[in-house]
Amino acid sequence: MLLATPEETDALGRRIAACLEPGDLVLLSGGLGAGKTHLARAIAHALGVPEDEPVTSPTFTLVQEYQGTASALVHADLYRLLDSAAGLDVEIARLGLRERRAEGAILLVEWGEDAATALGGEADLVVALAPRGETSREATLSGPRSERVRD
Repeated sequence: MLLATPEETDALGRRIAACLEPGDLVLLSGGLGAGKTHLARAIAHALGVPEDEPVTSPTFTLVQEYQGTASALVHADLYRLLDSAAGLDVEIARLGLRERRAEGAILLVEWGEDAATALGGEADLVVALAPRGETSREATLSGPRSERVRD
């Protein structure tokens, strides 16, 4: 689906949030600047994270946790771990992401395409973003929750 404006990306975030359940895993993929963090922010605010709470890329902190209305939201960025000498599975275990998911937190993971098993199984939703011009992006949805988001 084409997201021609930032507002359309926000609307997609609201639709995604409406379909999520505690313990869900959402993977956001796409190159640098594709809009992953923008979409993550829209999802977080739609899940009840206060609008005045900044939702930023966890590129350097690796993980940021927010409290939504119904559950915690754990936003992770695995970009810096992709070439880890210890291995991605070991790094994910160190971060406790699988445990947080098992406890009912929603995991929203950027750059996690190769990490679903280490994160506790298949993703409930995968959103692949690709820039299309200056402000537009193409979003491709897959996974068990994708049909509910499209409805």
